[in-house]
Amino acid sequence: MLRHGMVLLGWLLLAALAPASGAAEPEDAHVAVGHLRGIINPVAASYVERALTTAEAEGAQAFVLQLDTPGGLDTSMRQIVQRILASSVPVVVYVAPPGARAGSAGVYITYSAHLAAMAPNTNIGSATPVAIGEGGEARLSEEMRNKVTNDAVAYIKSLATARGRNADWAEQAVRQAVNATEQEALELGVINYIAADLPDLLRQIDGARVVTTRGEVVLRTAALPVRRLDMQPLEAFLHAITDPTIAYLLLTIGSLALVYELSNPGAILPGVVGGIFLLLALYALGTLPVNLAGLLLIGFAMVLLLFDLAAPTHGVLTAGAIVSFLLGSAILINAPEGAPFLRIAPPAIALMTLVLTVFFGFVVGSVLRSHQRRSVMGREGLIGRRAEVREALDPEGLVFVDGELWTARTEGEPLPKGSLVEIVGVDGLRLRVRPVVATAGGPPSQETR
Repeated sequence: MLRHGMVLLGWLLLAALAPASGAAEPEDAHVAVGHLRGIINPVAASYVERALTTAEAEGAQAFVLQLDTPGGLDTSMRQIVQRILASSVPVVVYVAPPGARAGSAGVYITYSAHLAAMAPNTNIGSATPVAIGEGGEARLSEEMRNKVTNDAVAYIKSLATARGRNADWAEQAVRQAVNATEQEALELGVINYIAADLPDLLRQIDGARVVTTRGEVVLRTAALPVRRLDMQPLEAFLHAITDPTIAYLLLTIGSLALVYELSNPGAILPGVVGGIFLLLALYALGTLPVNLAGLLLIGFAMVLLLFDLAAPTHGVLTAGAIVSFLLGSAILINAPEGAPFLRIAPPAIALMTLVLTVFFGFVVGSVLRSHQRRSVMGREGLIGRRAEVREALDPEGLVFVDGELWTARTEGEPLPKGSLVEIVGVDGLRLRVRPVVATAGGPPSQETR
C-alpha cells in the first residue's frame, strides 16, 4: 500500500509540475469565449467571475469577453476589473458585434484587459462617473465632484499604464466624456486590434505576448478550437429582468395580479403569479438606483384601488390611484442624464397606465354586476318566477313552482285552480302572487311543469 501510495504521489507531483514546465500544451487546449451584453450589475459581475474561473480550471489558452454595454454600476465594474487583473489566463475584451459599444463602465473593463479589440462600426467612451442619490443624480459640491472625478481618472490611468494603452485619452473619456470609433481607438492606442469577427481576432492575436499573474504568456490561438462560456439560463434570466423597464413591468403586473386575487378570493392563480412577479421585481430593483418615493406611490395606488373595490366612491379613489401610479412610475428609477440606460421606457409607462385603467374598470364592473345581480338561489330566487295554482286562491291557496307546493296569497280577485301567477314577494313561508294573463292555446309555463 505504501509503494502504491508513493507512485500515486509521484504522478500527482508530475501533473502539478507539467504545466509550469511549459514543455507541452494541454491536449484540450482551447480559447474560452464569453458574452456580456447589457447593463453592468451584480449579475454581470458574478457571470464574469464564474466564466473566468471556469476558463482557468479548464486550461484555456485565452479568455475572450465579447462586450456590448452602455455602462452600469461602479461597484460591479470594479469587481470585474479586479477579477481580470487577477486572472492567470490572458483576457481579451472584444467590443462586438458591429453596432456594439463599450460605454462608461465598459471603458474601464476594456482598459483592464490584457488585449483589447473592436469590431467595425463600434464605439468606446463616455466614462464620466455619475453619482446617484435618492432623488436622482446627486447634487454634489464642486469639491466632492472633483474628488469623484479625480478618483476615476487615477483608476483608469493606472489601468492604462499597466496595459500600455493611451492614458491621456482615458482621462479625456472620464473628464470630457469623449468617444472614439474603432478606427480612432486603434490610431490612439486605446485598443490593440480591429477584428471583423472572432476567427479574425484569434488569427491577429496569435503570437502576442502578455503578462498575467503566472508570468509572460505567448498566445497561440490561430488554430485552437473555441469553447463557449455563455451565461447559464438562470444568469441570463436574472440579468434580463434587471433591465429597468422589465423590472417595472414585473412590479406592475405582479401588483395588479395581487389586487385581483384580493378582490376575488379563491382565484389562486393570480395570487401565485403576482407573488412570484413581485419577488422577482424586488430582486431586480435591488440592483438598480430606486427612488423610494416612486415605489411608495405605486404601492399607494394599489391600496386606493382596493379601497375603491370595497367601498365604491364613484371614481374618486380610482382617479387618485391612476395619478399616484403615473407619478410613481415616472420617478421610480433615478436615471441621471449621463445614464439613459437606467430609464424606464416611456411607452411602457403609458401602456401600464392604460392597462391599470382598463383592469380596474373590468374589476369594478364585475363587482358592481355581482352586487346588482338578482339571486337565483333560495327564496329570493323565486321572485319574478311563474307558478301554477293547484288550490284556488281565495285569497289564499296552494301554488306549484320548481317541483314544490307553496302557500300563496293574492290581493286581487280570487284565482281558480290551473291559473298562472307571478311571484312578487316572499313573506316567510308564504308567497305573494299576482295573476298572469295566459296566452290563448299556449302551453303552460316551462317553470310550472
